[in-house]
Amino acid sequence: KRQVWGRATVVSPNAIETEALVGFPVNDRAGAERAAAEILKNGPKAVVLKRGSEGALLCSGDGCMEVPAFAVEAVDTTGAGDAFSAALAVAVAEGRELSEAVRFANAAGALAVTKFGTLAAMPTRAEVDAFLDAYA
Repeated sequence: KRQVWGRATVVSPNAIETEALVGFPVNDRAGAERAAAEILKNGPKAVVLKRGSEGALLCSGDGCMEVPAFAVEAVDTTGAGDAFSAALAVAVAEGRELSEAVRFANAAGALAVTKFGTLAAMPTRAEVDAFLDAYA
């Protein structure tokens, strides 16, 4: 495992995936920071821990920062992590600062939980941009 994810620039697991990577429970901020530090030791430049309604924890060699979630009424969380990961990849590929990329990903994840299903719940770029404009 570590041979693969250790070569990644950014690793973005959820809590269950994080526990599988590090071998210990991640139940709170302290545990999340400890897990991120363990993952960072193995090669990635940054770790973005998806924390659902708590947002995301962005950790790198410079330390950790919370990127808050957007308050929405969730109806189905099934595809939220996928929406988040896809949006994070898009924003990183566009060259955005990582904290801004995580905010963009949080917006996509927030929009995804407001609809039922997975593919049908994936927000479009225009929807994510409009959502972020409303929070500007």
